Amino acid sequence: MDGFHRIAICVPRLKIGNTAHNAVAIFAAARKASKAGASIALFPELSISTYSCGDLFHNSRLLDGASNAIADLAAKSAKLECAIVAGAPLRWRKGLYNCAVAIRKGEIIGVVPKSYLPNYKEFYEKRWFQSGRNIAGEQIEVAGAKAPFGTDLVFTDMRELSFAMEICEDLWMPIPPSSRHATAGANLILNLSASNELVGKADYRRELVRHQSARCICAYALCSAGTYESSTDTVFGGHCVACENGATLMENSRFENEEYIGYADIDCRKMNFMRMSESSFNDDGGGKYRRIETDPMPSPGQTSRQYDPHPFVPSDKQRRDERCEEIFKIQSNALARRLAHTKAKKAVIGISGGLDSTLALLATEKAFGILGKDASNIISVTMPGFGTGSRTLRNACAVAKAIGTELRTINIGDACRRHLKDIGRDLKTHDITFENAQARERTQILMDIANAEGGIVVGTADLSEIALGWSTFSGDHISMYAVNCGIPKTLVRHVIEWAAGKSPSKTRRILLDVLDTPISPELIPPGKNGEMTQETEKIIGPYELHDFFLYHSIKYGASPEKLELIAKIAFKGVFDAKTIKNTLKTFLSRFFANQFKRNCCPDGPKVGTIALSPRGDWRMPSDADPSIWMENN
Repeated sequence: MDGFHRIAICVPRLKIGNTAHNAVAIFAAARKASKAGASIALFPELSISTYSCGDLFHNSRLLDGASNAIADLAAKSAKLECAIVAGAPLRWRKGLYNCAVAIRKGEIIGVVPKSYLPNYKEFYEKRWFQSGRNIAGEQIEVAGAKAPFGTDLVFTDMRELSFAMEICEDLWMPIPPSSRHATAGANLILNLSASNELVGKADYRRELVRHQSARCICAYALCSAGTYESSTDTVFGGHCVACENGATLMENSRFENEEYIGYADIDCRKMNFMRMSESSFNDDGGGKYRRIETDPMPSPGQTSRQYDPHPFVPSDKQRRDERCEEIFKIQSNALARRLAHTKAKKAVIGISGGLDSTLALLATEKAFGILGKDASNIISVTMPGFGTGSRTLRNACAVAKAIGTELRTINIGDACRRHLKDIGRDLKTHDITFENAQARERTQILMDIANAEGGIVVGTADLSEIALGWSTFSGDHISMYAVNCGIPKTLVRHVIEWAAGKSPSKTRRILLDVLDTPISPELIPPGKNGEMTQETEKIIGPYELHDFFLYHSIKYGASPEKLELIAKIAFKGVFDAKTIKNTLKTFLSRFFANQFKRNCCPDGPKVGTIALSPRGDWRMPSDADPSIWMENN
């Protein structure tokens, strides 16, 4: 289902050395996981025997029991859809190896030995086991059946899921085997662990998993031995954690005294897209690997994943403030560089009292401060037209005065009337020509003032408007530097809110009122009672949805069906299915139709991972056919 696969991380109640009991417990947990739609059920290191058997590892009864238990598990697994990955001590040639065993539908499909054996402080694995890090291309016999054996195995269902295994200490190495596994194609790493509990160790273990998943652009699931292990000298807590590309999907509370099964839904399609599009990941082929093909893995009927409805905006206030401050610094320093390079004496900016022009003005003030110049060198131009409201006009003037810029008010009504009359348009026809005439008149005024004053025009359009083409071509679409071009609308609000918190009380009040004003281009005359007749989000849909679609389609290559699915999850109880579907249709149609505007957009700074500059992040033909994206919309 849209690339999702469910991983079950299982810590059953095991008994030290009782391989028959442990096989029963492992199968019981795997059966529950399979019924829950899991593709793979992962168990701890040496779960067939348990980890803390000590010198019993050199006893033939234990080793024979482990082999028989694996054979029993394999036979029973024929009834399961999910794969089983469990740990066992296995003999190969003249050595004993700490192994991860993968079982699928009655067959042992592969065995991976542990590469790095801890032999310090409380650990002494080299007393019993040998390292398998140089084993490749081999086979091992387990209970009469032969299976691929080595650290060169990647298992794939030939669709979107490919997984590989490493064992506990392997992850703690400077170059873990999982790094090679990932470059060889594995998008899921399974770690069978018996990492004991010490004060603070769980935090470090979690960070290892999280960072490795980010470095390898993969999902990483770790399952550690539980409280059933011996507590003679150390304690095990059954730590389970799963991460995907640096984000934690699930983690348990540790020290569960009963059977524990946790689930994480991973998005293989997303990770595969990121590897293909966002890095030099594929420059490293991963070396020689055997790719073990298995039947297609099951996908959950319905994903349990949760999605942040505001992917551009950190939910934590401290992180959000830090993000806003960093964005503001990028904006203002970029503009300062452009002003210095062009030797501009002035900056000219059209202000409307709305979000975007307010943020652009704040960033321009900061840029002049960086250059050691006074804000009086900024020319703020407010240009009331047919739909300009008293509230926005008042706020535009108030912000300009509070910052200390030069303020010019130029009413465009007469100029637009003459122009519309010249081209034979009826002033009562409030169509796109009526609206665009105003936008182009404003841009002409700004450009001519910049010429006259030796300055540059600072553009105000944000990333969301650029994505939707919500601008007038050769009108507000154009400027000499687009300082907001990398910031989506949902984040613009928060940058202004952050700036308000750092402003004097008078300026703060004005900025907060700007935040409370409905978003509108104000190009249509107000109603009989002076009410606003043109609200952007009532025309094109909520910006929250547009920004959500923009993020997931550009960053992860999500299909329209997947965008609709995950939006329903993210906005449950906020927007109904019809609103989501209609807004998605608007997003897709406008995104494709307006590439011609993006292909000739002005320079501007990239501030986040999503950007639409044709010179940098997004190259798309203006005449691309959107049909296949619109099929179900």
